[in-house]
Amino acid sequence: MPDVLDASPYDALLLLSFGGPEGPDDVVPFLENVTRGRGIPKERLKEVGRHYFLFGGVSPINDQNRALLDALREDFAGHGLDLPVYWGNRNWAPYLTDTLREMVRDGRRRILVLATSAYASYSGCRQYRENLADALATLEAEGLELPRIDKLRHYFNHPGFVEPMVDGVVRSLAELPEEVRDGAHLAFSTHSIPTSAADTSGPAEEHGDGGAYVRQHLDVAQLIADAVRERTGVDRPWQLVYQSRSGAPHIPWLEPDICDHLEERHAAGAPAVVMAPIGFVSDHMEVLYDLDTEATDKASELGLPVRRSATVGADPRFAAAVRDLVLERAADERGQEVAPCALGTLGASHHLCPVGCCPARAPRPAAAGADSPYA
Repeated sequence: MPDVLDASPYDALLLLSFGGPEGPDDVVPFLENVTRGRGIPKERLKEVGRHYFLFGGVSPINDQNRALLDALREDFAGHGLDLPVYWGNRNWAPYLTDTLREMVRDGRRRILVLATSAYASYSGCRQYRENLADALATLEAEGLELPRIDKLRHYFNHPGFVEPMVDGVVRSLAELPEEVRDGAHLAFSTHSIPTSAADTSGPAEEHGDGGAYVRQHLDVAQLIADAVRERTGVDRPWQLVYQSRSGAPHIPWLEPDICDHLEERHAAGAPAVVMAPIGFVSDHMEVLYDLDTEATDKASELGLPVRRSATVGADPRFAAAVRDLVLERAADERGQEVAPCALGTLGASHHLCPVGCCPARAPRPAAAGADSPYA
């Protein structure tokens, strides 16, 4: 990146996330937002929401986004990058449409979006782009001048995302009893999605068995496993596993589930397992419940020592990575030569989602892509 930190033509960054309830009374309305259009009864949503009620009805995701906002603003200010940072959510306050309206009224006309999802998939990328299109349609109906919106590329293999996770795994290994530490297996966990969604993730040329979603996770898992081996001097077995499955049981989803994997590893004689949630930016509810509660309880039942490594969260290296991605995209937009920063075998992702990338379940407009009606 050049010495002068020039974000032009962009005049703002939008942190775009999922959102979560911040009290017991928020849980069902939040889940109604998440499941809108699916006809799920309120009583069923109360049952689904039991994970949140175990934690006082509060998801940690909003506080974690506040911490990330602070980290981004501190990093930008400390490096002389004059770029205001806003925050909007898909499913809870502050809502995306409200934040975009605020940005327009503040005079923002070229907006970059950082989604709190590092990998290619419908739910992790295209759905956010659909939400952006919905918000822009609302602002257009209100007669507001629409900004141009671009989305930062997938950052799964940026060093600022990978290196904090390496540190987390090494710390977790050090927390295991010494007698099982060197034999510990690594379970790299991410959100399970329907196999049909995985197979069509990424650009059309990357579609196939698992699509870009699985390939990207496998690349990151290999990067971390290799780095952990170099740091500890031990070559440990590892596997990509899945968690947080939902939906109808007859629909195939990515497997193995983390709890099934722990049972299999215990039966095979593994002395311990470190669970590394590489598919998640922060320790939100699915990490706290599915790993720290459900999977940890399963391991205790088996008598299998486990530790769960940290997600990236508001690590300063991740904030610096976002700054790097902003400057990279801005330079590219100005027509300058850019050497994108990426580890592993897959290289840097595309700046602009092509037509057919992570296709929708049903045709819907999506912003910030080659097929955007708001180019």
